[in-house]
Amino acid sequence: MNKSNTGMERSKSGADKRVEMITGDPKRAIRTLSVPMIFSMVLMMAYNLADSIWVAGLGPNALAALGFVSPLFMMVVGLGNGLGAGANSLISRCIGADNKRGSDNAAIHSLILAFVVSILLTILLMVILPTILKVMGVGPAFELAMQYGQIVFGGLIFMILANVASGVLRAEGDVKRPMYAMMATAILNIVLDPIFIYYFGFGVSGAAWATVISSAISATIIMYWLLLKKDTYVSLSRKDFNASWNVVKNILSVGIPASAEFFVMSLLGIFVNMMLVFTGGTEAVAVYTAGWRVVMIAMIPPIGIGTAAITVAGAAYGAKKYDNVLTALNYSVKLAVGIAVLLSLGIFIFASSIATIFSYSAQSAFLAPSIAAFLQIMCLFLITVPMGISASSVFQGMGKGLTSLILTALRELIFILIFAYLLGIGLKFGVHGIWSGIVLGGAIGCLIGYLWALRYVKGLITSYKNNKNSEGAID
Repeated sequence: MNKSNTGMERSKSGADKRVEMITGDPKRAIRTLSVPMIFSMVLMMAYNLADSIWVAGLGPNALAALGFVSPLFMMVVGLGNGLGAGANSLISRCIGADNKRGSDNAAIHSLILAFVVSILLTILLMVILPTILKVMGVGPAFELAMQYGQIVFGGLIFMILANVASGVLRAEGDVKRPMYAMMATAILNIVLDPIFIYYFGFGVSGAAWATVISSAISATIIMYWLLLKKDTYVSLSRKDFNASWNVVKNILSVGIPASAEFFVMSLLGIFVNMMLVFTGGTEAVAVYTAGWRVVMIAMIPPIGIGTAAITVAGAAYGAKKYDNVLTALNYSVKLAVGIAVLLSLGIFIFASSIATIFSYSAQSAFLAPSIAAFLQIMCLFLITVPMGISASSVFQGMGKGLTSLILTALRELIFILIFAYLLGIGLKFGVHGIWSGIVLGGAIGCLIGYLWALRYVKGLITSYKNNKNSEGAID
C-alpha cells in the first residue's frame, strides 16, 4: 500500500510540475514544449517522406498518386489535429483557471468525439473517393490513387484517435510521451515500407498498409497511458464524465475551425494540383509532391512552436494573464523565424542533393532539376510562414477558432490561390509562376495574420488594465 501511494504521489508531482511549467514563464514553456513537439513531428514527417522516397522507385505515376491523395489525407489528419487543438485549448484554459473538474470532463468528451467522427468520416470517404479523384483529373494514376486511398482511409480511426489523445496530453504540458509513441511508429513505418512495397510486391498499397499499421500502434500506446496507467493530470474515469453539449461546443468552437484550416489547405492543394496538371501535366504534380514533402519538413519547427503556443496562450488566457499571451505570440514568431532562416539557407544550398533523394530510379531521374528549382523558390515561403502559424495558434489557444480559420482562408484561398493562378496561368509563367504565386500569396497572408493577432492581444491588455483601473477608482 505504501509503495503504491508513493508511486501515486510521484506521478501527481510530475503532473503538477507540468502544470506549473505551462502557467509560468511563457518563453520557457514554449521552449520546453516545442522541442519534443518538433522532434515528434520530424519523426512523423520522416515516415511520410519514406512513403514518397520508396514509392518514387515505382515511377512518376505512383508518386503522382500519392500527390493526388495527399490533400485528402491532409484533411483527415487535419480533422484529428483540429479536434486535438480543440481539446488542447479547452483543457489548458481550464487548467489556467484552476478548474480540474472541467479539464477532466473536456478530455473525456474529446476522446468520444474522436471515435464518433472517425467512424462517420471513414464511411463518407469510402463512398466519395472515386468521384473526388476523377474530378481532380488523376488520369493514368487513378487506380494507384484508389489503392492507396482506400487502405489509408480505412484506418482513419487510429490517426484521429492518436491525434486527439496527444492533444489531451499536450494540454497539461506532457509532450514527451506523444513523442515516444511517434518515435516507435515512425521507425516501424520506415521499416515496413520497403518490406510491403517491394519484398511482398504490394506496390503503392504497401505504403498505405505501413501507414495504417504504424498509426494503430501509436493510438494503442497513447490510449494505454491515458486509460490504464492513469498518471496524468486529467482523469478519465466514469465519475469524471458529465455529458454536456456546452463542453462539446467549446471543443468544436476551436476544433471545427482548426480542422477546416486543414481542409482549406487541402483544398488549395487540390487546386494547385489541377493548375499543375494544366500547365505541366502529371510530371509537374510529381515534382510538387516530392518538393512539398521537403517544405513540410522545414515547416515542422514553426508548427511545433505554434502547437506549444496553443497550450501556453490557452493557460495564460484562462488565467487572464494577457501580457503572457502577447509574450507567447511574439516569442514564438521570433524563435520560429530564426530557425526557418537557417533551414532555408541549408535547403537552398543543398537543393540539388535533396532532389536526388526523390529521383534515384531510372524512371524518375529526369525530375531532379525541377525538384531542386522548386525547393530554392520555396525557401522564401518558409521564412514568412512562422508569422501566420503563430498567429493562428495563439487565436486557437484563446478559443478563437473562427478567427484562426478566417486568417488561414485568407492566406490559402485568397492570396496564395489568386497569385498562383495569376502568375502561373493568367500571365502564362507556367509551373514556375505557380510556385512563385505560392510564395508571394503566403507572405502577404502570414503578415496580415500576425498583425491581426498582435492588435487583438494588445486590445485585451488595454481593456483589462482599464477595467482594473476602473475597479480601483470605485474602491
